[in-house]
Amino acid sequence: MQARTTVVVDVGDVPVALSTGDPTLAAVLQQRFHRFLRPSAAPAFHFDISVIPEDAEDGDRDEDLQVRSEGGLWRLRRGDFRAEWDPDTRRGWIHQRLSPYAADSVLRIVHTLLLSRERGFLLHASSVVRNGRAFLFTGPSGAGKTTIARLAPSDAVVLTDEISYVRRVGDRYMAYGTPFAGELSDSGEPISAPVAALFGLAWAADPVHEPLAEGTAVQILMRNILFFAADPALSRHLLDTACDFAGAVPAFRLAFAPDARVWSTIQ
Repeated sequence: MQARTTVVVDVGDVPVALSTGDPTLAAVLQQRFHRFLRPSAAPAFHFDISVIPEDAEDGDRDEDLQVRSEGGLWRLRRGDFRAEWDPDTRRGWIHQRLSPYAADSVLRIVHTLLLSRERGFLLHASSVVRNGRAFLFTGPSGAGKTTIARLAPSDAVVLTDEISYVRRVGDRYMAYGTPFAGELSDSGEPISAPVAALFGLAWAADPVHEPLAEGTAVQILMRNILFFAADPALSRHLLDTACDFAGAVPAFRLAFAPDARVWSTIQ
């Protein structure tokens, strides 16, 4: 029997075991998630991964992502992978190309499904911890999420420059580091902190920092929350969470130029 390697990836205090008999893929996964490996953690979920040979004719490589629920099982597919996940047994499988991006995508999707019922979400946002508090910076592509993370002062810790992980814990929202990197091409740090503020980003010659109404904050959140399943019930949960978050966390419009002055306005 071929020896298997299990890589335990802990994001948001939810360890997920990825088990494969392919040593090359195991090395790829260990490198991709290196800051988030927790080999001693008890996995909350387990995926068995097999590799599609490069010369295999296995469907359309350009196929768009599909996420659907059938009989209690979640079925996921894209041009580079097929996957199935059973939330009740906490097990699933992935059949994928030899690439870190397929497993990365499956993890993102599974976390969005978990968070949607737990007062949480993945947000298209960078996030930075400073003085023990987390700041979220969201907006469409090109709004400056990576730039503001890159400009963060030396006493700040970048949780992510691309996908922020947010969940309500007790009476506050917490932000967690993620391995879901963007242009910085590196993982965030595996720490967490309470969320102090949400910023909707825009460009301007001089920094502009002004409060947003709760309704506007909800609109910004719903435009930038990641969710891949066409599931009305879970979508309602997300809307409820966005409203709750907007009522609990102050939100601001932050327009800035790409220089370090912007951080003098973020307190």
